[in-house]
Amino acid sequence: MKIEMINENTCRITKEKGDPTYATSEWGTAESRLLYHVKNQLNEDGYDLIKKRAHKDGHMVDEDMPYLRTRGPKSKGPAVYIYNDKFAQHDAGKEYSKKGAVDLHVDRDVFKAEGDYRQSPFKRRKKSKI
Repeated sequence: MKIEMINENTCRITKEKGDPTYATSEWGTAESRLLYHVKNQLNEDGYDLIKKRAHKDGHMVDEDMPYLRTRGPKSKGPAVYIYNDKFAQHDAGKEYSKKGAVDLHVDRDVFKAEGDYRQSPFKRRKKSKI
């Protein structure tokens, strides 16, 4: 699997000879399995990513949407979210298996100063002290 940053906000995953295909099974969706392998490869390259379900982190999205995120603000590597921004339209794992490539969206600097909610659609708001 070849992973390359096409531009500031796009990561292209390209299938290489001998790479597995992904399908939905009792182990999870094809997209979830693809992101697991992307996470492992990026972590070997110096990232510190974990795979999560976006709704469990407080994001208002579908319960099944997986994404990759940097473990925390003090983690090594860039602070990013990597996800399929067309989740409602297609499964990235199935598209990767069928077409040989898929583009994922990348949000950068996700731990920027609190209150700057423009950098990511997933940024949480501070809880009020009331």
